[in-house]
Amino acid sequence: MNLIAPVSTIMTKNVIAVTPEDDLMKVKEIFDNYNIHHLPVVKYKQLVGIISKTDFLHFLHGFKGNDVDKFLDETRLKAWKAEEIMTKGLAKVDSEEPIRTILDVFLINRFHAVPIVDKNDELVGIVTTYDIIKALAAEPITLEDYKKAKSPQ
Repeated sequence: MNLIAPVSTIMTKNVIAVTPEDDLMKVKEIFDNYNIHHLPVVKYKQLVGIISKTDFLHFLHGFKGNDVDKFLDETRLKAWKAEEIMTKGLAKVDSEEPIRTILDVFLINRFHAVPIVDKNDELVGIVTTYDIIKALAAEPITLEDYKKAKSPQ
């Protein structure tokens, strides 16, 4: 992986997002229907927060009861808004920053996702640890690389 290549080369571009006013039922439906773990919150295209699946599940844990409580759980999800549980004050990176910047953010902060923004904090993508793994896995391995790795030091 070329660590000085821009983040835009590995970021996920078609990001699913919610608005601060969306209820948590919509957040739940997105997490249930898409294989994502981080949901940016945007207002007029501007990034204002993020909801991780882990944080959402911790929120839900407080409402779990038995099947009789299912109606109450749904009512609570419709009453709470995304802005009430989103993380604010995010680390975010410009799309032209080198991939190395994202790696440093992951290492220092132990984040698993970093929103990618351009002018005026407009959300243009997201990079997750999965994106890094996917990019590394796509790297071609030559026979020479394999021989170097197997030879004694």
